[in-house]
Amino acid sequence: MTNTTSTGAAGEHHGAEVEAAIAGIRVTAPATLLLRTLLATGLADAYATMDSPAGPVFVAWNTRGVSMIARAGNPGAFEEQFEREIGRRLERVQALPSRLGRAVARRLAGDRSVLIAVDLRGRSPFEEAVLRKALEIPSGEVRPYGWIAAEIGRPNAVRAVGTALGRNPIPLLIPCHRVVRSDGHIGEYSMGGPDVKRRVLTAEGLDLERMEGLARRGVRFVGSDTTRIFCMPTCRHARRIMPKHQVTFGSLAEIARANYRPCHVCRPVAAAA
Repeated sequence: MTNTTSTGAAGEHHGAEVEAAIAGIRVTAPATLLLRTLLATGLADAYATMDSPAGPVFVAWNTRGVSMIARAGNPGAFEEQFEREIGRRLERVQALPSRLGRAVARRLAGDRSVLIAVDLRGRSPFEEAVLRKALEIPSGEVRPYGWIAAEIGRPNAVRAVGTALGRNPIPLLIPCHRVVRSDGHIGEYSMGGPDVKRRVLTAEGLDLERMEGLARRGVRFVGSDTTRIFCMPTCRHARRIMPKHQVTFGSLAEIARANYRPCHVCRPVAAAA
């Protein structure tokens, strides 16, 4: 007859030894493990400071993309703003990941070939459409609010476009600084006001003196008497027109009478919305 009692006791003893051995090799999880896990799932964000044409900025990100940029100031105030507007946990770290840091720096320097994911969760479909359209404006050029409204199929929503850009969580990368008033004047800027906006646009190579001079004269469009194509004044094609061939217009009605065609790059008809 088999002694089941002694066998069970031996098994229990062996199990206790295994548990003791496992307990002996336990290690404390790294303090960054929770943050890395939350970042990987998009449930938390990290942020660090970097330089920009607007001065030092805080850049927040997670694995879905960059989620917020603001002028560097009080870290606690930025964290409170992030929690209030974005609603996720935010942790400060020493620096952006090297690859992301290089990509952001290149993009801020005007390199449109660099693709950087952005996390726009929480924005309405209208707000997201406005912000993604602003991404299409090239460095060194500007477009009026009405251009964005018309391009997204909401030509009567110019004021709402301005509100959406004013709530842009990722300025500089989403270049709301490249959106100006319909009369060509520079307008406001949520990340520090007109002076910062002027500094960023100048760093991108925009000739503000020329742009504002044209605006004061009521010029909204520039055409070439050789191609008979008209553009918005800061369009790269407009800047190539030799002075002797340059023609200026204040309205689409003038252009219609002159029988000029719109530039297919800057799409100036939308600017008249």
